[in-house]
This record gives sequence, structure tokens and C-alpha cells, in this order.
Amino acid sequence: MLYSMTGFGSAEAESNSYRIKVEIKTLNSKFLDFNVKLPRELTEREPDIKAMITQHLKRGKVNLNIELTPVGIQEPNVMINKELFKSYFEQYQQMAFEVQADAKDLFRLALNSPDVIVSKNDTEAVDWAFVQSAVQEAIDKCNNFRSAEGKILQEKLSSYLDGIQQGLEEVTSRDPERIQAIRDRIAANIEEIKEKTQVDQNRFEQELVYYVEKLDITEEKVRLARHIEYFREVMGQGESQGKKLGFISQEIGREINTIGAKANDAVIQRAVVQMKDELEKIKEQSMNII
Repeated sequence: MLYSMTGFGSAEAESNSYRIKVEIKTLNSKFLDFNVKLPRELTEREPDIKAMITQHLKRGKVNLNIELTPVGIQEPNVMINKELFKSYFEQYQQMAFEVQADAKDLFRLALNSPDVIVSKNDTEAVDWAFVQSAVQEAIDKCNNFRSAEGKILQEKLSSYLDGIQQGLEEVTSRDPERIQAIRDRIAANIEEIKEKTQVDQNRFEQELVYYVEKLDITEEKVRLARHIEYFREVMGQGESQGKKLGFISQEIGREINTIGAKANDAVIQRAVVQMKDELEKIKEQSMNII
């Protein structure tokens, strides 16, 4: 079963203290790339979350976003340093008195002074098992999405391979006629030459064999058939086959190009063009496989 690099998964959960929402989106990438957006409370857990992604998502550009909302908390999530506030206020009052300035905004000024209002550190208050469970659920859903997309990709790739297979069968069917046509054409040309000059029959036959062997595509047909078979085999081996399928596609392309270069036949050339078209579709789809 193949896995697509395109996927999406989300999860939501709620504990006595927090409501969490996790979203994961994945796109094509040659490697595993991270873009992780976490709330302040989970900053220290970023390495653990990345480790989970690395273990389960393997490859692709991963965008992960976690939203964490406190629930059931009556007290504000900030703390006011009263002693520091009083110290600021008294100093501002003294300065205002000394310069005879308006003191009506001193309360707000003291309240907004550095370190008077500080956020409570809730990092330890977030249950990691609670977060981990939600992240894992989102990862699992993303992988299920990737699996479903991978099944569609596999069906498309199989149909494109069928197109190449059909082209190969047309080439195989046409090849004997092509070789005979080449022989006949050479023989006709030689007969014209014989009328004008003396020809060494043994040398002529040797040259004919050499020329026909240069145009022979038997080995290319055999290798192309094997590459097609191997491509199908690899598709059924499981996930993380994208790079290998890309390499096999290159080998398929080499054999098709060689057949086209050697063919010297209009019927086979049309089959080669069709096979190249199907191969381009395979290469395009293979780029989206893990």
C-alpha cells in the first residue's frame, strides 16, 4: 500500500483544565520538514512533539498547529506584584510632587511598569499525556488520509503502467515486420549498387548483420518489461516507496528512449510517444508518494 504525502488530520479533547485542538496538514517535500506552532505552555514539549511526527509521518512538509484554551479557571492567568506596584507608584508620586506635574495617570503608569503584571507559568500544569493523546489522534487521522490518497495514486499508477505495457506490446508485435522491412530496403539498395559496381557477397552479409544488430531492440523490450513488473512489485511492498519508484521510472524512461532511437519505424515511434506520455504521468504522481 502506497501513502501520499498530502494529508490532513485534526483532534480535539478537553480535560478539567484545558481544551486542546490539534491540526496537521502535510504536503509534498523531498524530506521531512517541520512547521510547528505551539502555545507558550507547550514550548518545552516541542522536541517530544517533533519526535512523534518523525516516527509516524516519515516524509513531507508538515504543518502542525496546537491551540490550548484554559477551561474552568476562575482566577485570571496573571499575577500582580503588589509590592513592586506600590514602589513604582510612590516613586512616581514623589517625582510628580517635585516637578508639580499632574498625578492623575500615575496608577495606570505604575500598573504597566516592568514586571508588575506577569503571566503565571502553567507549563507544568498541562498534562503531557493529555496533549500526547490528542497529537497522536491527529497523526493517526492524517496517516489514514494519506493511506486513502495513496490507494487512489496506486490505481492511477497502475493504469499508466497498463498504457506503457500496451505500448510495449505494440512495439513487440510490430518489431518483426520492422526488421524485415529494413532487410528488404537494404537488399533493394544493394541490388542497385551491384548493377554499377562489384560487391563482395560475404562482406555484404557481414555489414547487413551488423546494421540489423545495431537496430535490434530485443534487450530493451525485455528490460522494459522487467522494469514494469518491478514497479508493480514495489507498489505493493508498503509505505516509503516514493524514491524507489522514482528511480525505476528513470530506468523505464531510458529503455523507452533507446527503443525510440533505434526503431526507425513510424508505427513504433507512435507507440514510443504514447509510452513517454504515460511515463510523464507516472513521474508526476510519484513525486507525491512517501
